[in-house]
Amino acid sequence: MRIDLHTHSNVSDGTDTPAELVVAAAKAGLDVVALTDHDTFDGLDRAVAAGRDHGVEVVRGLELSCSHEHQSVHLLAYGADPEAAALAQEMVRVREGRTGRLRPVLDLLEGLGVPVTEEQVMAQVGSSPSVGRPHIADALVEAGWVADRREAFDRFLADGGPAHVARYAIEVAHGIDLVHAAGGVAVIAHPWGRGREGLLPPDYLAELVAEHHLDGIEVDHQDHDADARARLWRLVDELGVLGTGSSDYHGTGKTDHDLGVNTTRPEVYDELRLRLRVAV
Repeated sequence: MRIDLHTHSNVSDGTDTPAELVVAAAKAGLDVVALTDHDTFDGLDRAVAAGRDHGVEVVRGLELSCSHEHQSVHLLAYGADPEAAALAQEMVRVREGRTGRLRPVLDLLEGLGVPVTEEQVMAQVGSSPSVGRPHIADALVEAGWVADRREAFDRFLADGGPAHVARYAIEVAHGIDLVHAAGGVAVIAHPWGRGREGLLPPDYLAELVAEHHLDGIEVDHQDHDADARARLWRLVDELGVLGTGSSDYHGTGKTDHDLGVNTTRPEVYDELRLRLRVAV
């Protein structure tokens, strides 16, 4: 069984529709795929319906925009109830904060000599309920200022970059609590990607497990090199939490993140499903 628990559609910052993503998952030989769009449940019904048509089990998920020490942290949530009021209200605040910083970011980019217009950005948004940095990155690519999203983030948009503007995000410990209150399973996404081990060191991850019952850590991810993966697997074993693997697929929005490039072990997926049944 091949299981990919972290993917994105054009309901957030991917390029495939939810149905197209599921078709691509079937072609990639996946048996299970989780749709985890940023801060929204909007594409899940379409993905589940496509899964029934194409023989792919679709896990209902999302990727919640969180923070720690004023830096971005992503939290994967599986099986959370879309009707849970507290979680829904916080996601509205996150989406409004994301859209509200568009104008200040564009002003900074203009000052840096790489102008793009709001219209150029909105042309990249598709059916997403909010405008994110990847959409601004895509506008920079379309305008010819950068080669791809990675260059846009590395040069301009990353946390602390010259065109970065802070926005509201949920403190990660509170995010875990919100996911659990909504009946979901919480997994920290790519915690040590791009040199971020200092932000989420082992002792802090252990604290999240002990005090907030963090369910798991995404280990096998393209942003983790072999050494980071080995050390995270040891940490997963020490903490007794779920260790997942996934592609973080964004369609053409990210290179080297093909569906199924990393997968989750079937026994881990079985435990995730058990935790969801217990929560319900």
